[in-house]
Amino acid sequence: MRFVIVTGMSGGGKSTAMKMLEDAGFYCVDNMPVALIEKFMEIISLPDSDIQKVALGLDARASQSFEDVNNVVMGLRKRYTFEILFLEASDNVILKRYKETRRVHPLSTDGDLMSGIRRERELLSRMRAQSEYVIDTTNLLTRELKAELDKIFVQNQDYNNLMINVMSFGFKHGIPQDADLVFDVRFLPNPFYIDDLKQKTGLDKEVQDYVMSFKEAHEFLDKLTDMISFLIPNYVNEGKYQLVIAIGCTGGQHRSVTLAGELYKRLKDKGDYGLTLRHRDTK
Repeated sequence: MRFVIVTGMSGGGKSTAMKMLEDAGFYCVDNMPVALIEKFMEIISLPDSDIQKVALGLDARASQSFEDVNNVVMGLRKRYTFEILFLEASDNVILKRYKETRRVHPLSTDGDLMSGIRRERELLSRMRAQSEYVIDTTNLLTRELKAELDKIFVQNQDYNNLMINVMSFGFKHGIPQDADLVFDVRFLPNPFYIDDLKQKTGLDKEVQDYVMSFKEAHEFLDKLTDMISFLIPNYVNEGKYQLVIAIGCTGGQHRSVTLAGELYKRLKDKGDYGLTLRHRDTK
């Protein structure tokens, strides 16, 4: 039997994960009272049980102590085999998601949403440290999250918890605040000054062909790919869960878009990490 505990930050994607696991044939139970968790584990672990895949959703609620949940789950690890999937996102993204949906955070007091987010992150830190899978959904679309979950729980692929986000941007719009590595490609000729390319972007083949016609673009990609390939296993060993690689040009329309796309192609299917591509400032 495969047993998965799904937990994490409110607004981090737990509901999406539970729906995906249910679609994948898991028997899903959400928000079970802490007093019933151990009994539930005993029942589904009986030899004659017909249930082969189970997902139990747990989250921090004002109505019960999550420290009690932590203690029960950690105690059960001595007798049962199960995995923990932890979903999270940055404070600012969670705040934005709550404002968009107009939901009330389960731990916010007096309407102070950010204090509730920070309190929840602190409460969940112990569970996060014990998790086999940590997925940061800050830069993930719903379909991309589902694809990552499918790799783990349907295709049973190895997963090292590192999510790499390749992003293009324009310096005139500001450097992405969540970037871990920032690279400036303004040393390359700018297609903006060519009439036929000015209104196009790095998503168009004409712009891509122009940018990649310079040997410096290929040399840059070779050196960057080599460095990223060196860094990835070291970041994994260090326990890093998300790596944002930001490539910038002046406006974020031509050079950065082209080179971010080329880097994405080079990194794709080269490891068991997750990989996404974003063009922040394209029209």
